[in-house]
This record gives sequence, C-alpha cells and structure tokens, in this order.
Amino acid sequence: MRLLNLIVFVLIFILPVNGQVREGKGVPNLPAFDYRPLHFGFLIGFNAMDFRVVHKIPLDRPEGLENRYAEVVRLSPGINIGIVSSLRLNQHFNLRFLPGISFGQRDLLYIQDGEAEETPLQIKSTFLEFPLLLKFSGDRMTNMKPYLIGGINPRFDLSKSENLGLDLKSRDIYLEIGAGLDLYLNYFRLSTEAKLSVGMMNVLDPSGTGEPEDLLYTDILERLTSRIFVFTFYFE
Repeated sequence: MRLLNLIVFVLIFILPVNGQVREGKGVPNLPAFDYRPLHFGFLIGFNAMDFRVVHKIPLDRPEGLENRYAEVVRLSPGINIGIVSSLRLNQHFNLRFLPGISFGQRDLLYIQDGEAEETPLQIKSTFLEFPLLLKFSGDRMTNMKPYLIGGINPRFDLSKSENLGLDLKSRDIYLEIGAGLDLYLNYFRLSTEAKLSVGMMNVLDPSGTGEPEDLLYTDILERLTSRIFVFTFYFE
C-alpha cells in the first residue's frame, strides 16, 4: 500500500510538469541554463534499501545453527534530501557533488529448520552521504534532455548503534550508476532520476553486539553488502 501511494504521488506530480514541457514545444525555457559554469539546487528522493546476504557454510557455524538462514523479506520506502552543486566541464559533462542525508530500513527475517521467526530484525539506517558523480548529458530537445550518471558515494551510518541483534560497520563506499531526464520549466530545471547504489564493503561486524543472545544472528553470516535503489527529483 505504501508503494502504491508513492507511485500515485509521483504520477500526480509528473503529469502537470509534462504538460508544461509540451506547452513550451518549440520555445526553449531557460535557454542559457546549461552554459552556467556553476549552479546549485536541492533534491528530494525515495529509496528502497536491500542487503546481499552471504551465509557461512554449515561446517563453519556453531552447533545447532547449521540450518539457519536469513533473507530480506520486504523493501520499505525511505527518503533522501540533499543539496546540489554542479560544475560544468564541457557541453556534455558536469561534475556533481550532492551531500545529503537519507533514511531507510531493511527487514531481515531469520529462518531455522524451515520455520521463520515471527518478527524480522529491523535494520534502520540514517546515512550521511557525500556522492561525487559525473553526469553525461545528451543533446537538448527543446525542453528535455536525457542523461547518464555514475560515480562514488561514501556513506556514514548514524543509526548503526541503534540496531538490535546485529552490529554493523558505520562506513561504506558505494558505486552508483543511473539515468535520468532533465525537464526545463519556466523558472527552474526539474530532473527525475533512477539510480542503483552498490556497497563495496562488508558491513557486518563479525564480533557481533557482545550480547550472547545475539550470536545466533551474527554467527551464520559471512557478509552483508548494501544495495540501495533511489528515485530522485532535482530542483535546480
């Protein structure tokens, strides 16, 4: 239901914008926008956070946990907010720095001997993030322009100490790749973008939380790596 509400919100927002772009067909809005050497703005986005779970082989686990597994059972929508700084390199390339904060959650369900636990572990994250991305833009089509984007995003998790059951490392570096569309309106440029962000580090702390009752959550896992899907609106 929450995902459906998000889709409806996006459609309600996008339809009037498309109308503005079509009404301006043949008459470019903001004709000098792309020639600015530096410009700023802000972003609002929606995310879905996921884990790639790698388990230990049964021989490496404590006795009694040989048939215990974990998986992410649902993707809960989160939110991103941030600031846009964009440096023009040439006609097709811009260097973008997008510092911000994001909130999200991953629900990790444990299953043992075919029986799932009643309540999954709720892994909540509040990320400070500092993406540095290279944007490659196609040719402008009156008031629209497609683009590709990629780069790195160091993230620092402020909520890692609040999670129960697992202890996660707070730092990770993500590779990011995505695509989007610039829409030139009368007074500003609106961009919509879909992006995949893949964590490069194992964020699982193998020493665990220090609580004996939490060992059954940590001791079956070899690696946890993050994956984040983001849909973003940029206002510049």
